[in-house]
Amino acid sequence: MRAGDISFHRPFVFWLGCALLIAGVLSHVPMFLMGAHTHYRLVGMPMDAGMLVGMALIPLGLALAAYGLMPRIELLRLSPQQAHGKTYFHLADGVPLNREHWTLVLVLIVALAVDVMKPATLGFVMPGMTAEYGISRETGALLALVALTGTTFGSVLWGYLGDRFGRRAAILLSALMFIGTAICGAMPTYGWNLAMCFLMGASAGGLLPITFTLMAETIPASHRGWLLVALGGLGTSAGYLLAASAAALLEPLFSWRVLWLLGLPTGAVIIILNYWIPESPRFLSSVGLKDAAHAVLLRYSGRTDRAVVEDADGQPSPILVDEQHPLAGMRQLLRGRHAGLTVGLVVCGVAWGLSNFGFLLWLPSNLVKLGIDAAGANILLARSAIISLPGIAIVVWLYHRWSSVRSLVLFIALTVCALLAFFFMATFNLGSPTATTAATVALLVSSSGVIAMLIPYAAEIYPVHLRGTGSGVIAASSKFGGIVGAGLGAFGFFEHFSLSAALIAVPMAAAALLLARTGVETRGLRLEEIQKEFGDRSAT
Repeated sequence: MRAGDISFHRPFVFWLGCALLIAGVLSHVPMFLMGAHTHYRLVGMPMDAGMLVGMALIPLGLALAAYGLMPRIELLRLSPQQAHGKTYFHLADGVPLNREHWTLVLVLIVALAVDVMKPATLGFVMPGMTAEYGISRETGALLALVALTGTTFGSVLWGYLGDRFGRRAAILLSALMFIGTAICGAMPTYGWNLAMCFLMGASAGGLLPITFTLMAETIPASHRGWLLVALGGLGTSAGYLLAASAAALLEPLFSWRVLWLLGLPTGAVIIILNYWIPESPRFLSSVGLKDAAHAVLLRYSGRTDRAVVEDADGQPSPILVDEQHPLAGMRQLLRGRHAGLTVGLVVCGVAWGLSNFGFLLWLPSNLVKLGIDAAGANILLARSAIISLPGIAIVVWLYHRWSSVRSLVLFIALTVCALLAFFFMATFNLGSPTATTAATVALLVSSSGVIAMLIPYAAEIYPVHLRGTGSGVIAASSKFGGIVGAGLGAFGFFEHFSLSAALIAVPMAAAALLLARTGVETRGLRLEEIQKEFGDRSAT
């Protein structure tokens, strides 16, 4: 490991676990290759001894690797209040971006792209999978529902693990699960694919909030906001591009199964990149690892000792690391000074999931009800998506140059307006190609803007020992909204176009009001200064 990074608890155990995990995945490759003469149709083939041994090696390797990478488990079992002691640091929030910062940004973009690629692959494997297994469209839709459930579970679990054992450990554990779930590509039954898809969703859902948490705690305050939003936009776009490119290039040659098998090389990429992934200096400081925190801070401050100053008398000031906070557990997100803001963000996440995984999925068929033929609806949506692409640049600019919380509230309000526009067009038959295009573009831009800011904002507003957990819960809320949206869609809720638009607009509007009332400004502020703002509010 590089100087300043927290070492593996037991390096030999970690790498042994990785070797067993990879061996378990590779043991499934012979069965995949045996299907070459049938274009890799494996349905109904019996699982041989090698596959069964491999399936046993995967959880064993994962457990060993997890134990090996958890840093100083005995120390990290202490609560932040017990471990923190009296060590405080001036952080390098005022230094310009340097090579170490840009390297971390690029590495995390790659990690996030891999994370997004995995669930994005679902849409490309569905046609081939349903055809090979001979299942109905409704049965095939269970795959997406199971994956969303996995991402919801993973977001909460990995956020908690990131707060207890470190951001870097959580990222690597997620990558290891990516590798393990690659065996989806060799499963001869649909049931096994469902089980593996849940685990895949759990690993994908976990990496997202931890990536933002690590970025928030490492990047200087003056650049943190726009880089967080840009990370989400670029990582998401790159992930979908990778999924689409892999499907176009590899699926015709090796069938849909190869898209699952890509979990092995893509997960391995993140493991290799761990050389450039540091542990968060704020996390290290919060658990009492003074020397390690100082080394990481020095590395990201351009090697300038003046940018990393310890407060000798142990009395914290507003610009020092002082993350000792009365909140101490996951349930405390809904108590104390962060309660109102957490409720607002969760409501926003659920409403966004309903809109994105429900209303937007059914929008093409509902546009027909507005007098647009099916082919015209597809063209309209494609044109609207292209027009909305520059919207992410507007989001980044507003979040960085204007206001973080007001930008989020603004885009939530725009989403409400777009949904209400569809409500009035459907109710009073006011639809026209121009009005429909305008409403669609507004919904795509505003919805993309909301999710681009939602998790980055959550990564800024919670204290260090709740930052991963808080970000995970907010990320999970958007996935939970997707689960509810998928369930409502199965019961035909979104066929009631005007009613569904109005009912989704209600929680969106409530979220905007809650965040306008309870939100705090984060633009340009140190993370410690943001917590001081919460403290001042509580005192008032």
